[in-house]
Amino acid sequence: MCDATTVGPNDLISVERRAEERTGELQVALPNADQHWYYYPQMQMDEALLFKTFDSETDGRTRFTIHSSFKDPTAPADAPPRESIETRCMVFY
Repeated sequence: MCDATTVGPNDLISVERRAEERTGELQVALPNADQHWYYYPQMQMDEALLFKTFDSETDGRTRFTIHSSFKDPTAPADAPPRESIETRCMVFY
């Protein structure tokens, strides 16, 4: 995942996302040497990452976290496959 404070205003572009039931939009991150990316190669089954996917506030706070996956060339050939689950929670206050 990327440190949101290092994502510049021109680092994201909007892209149309089409599915059978709807058309939406998502943001695609462009590479920028000023971005600071982190990964967690030693995570255990009882650990989880939690990150913000969207915040409607525009007062300067972090609004989202860009993130991705990649094939780790240092992983053993017999390593178990990556597992991921996405759960969304809306909080209004």
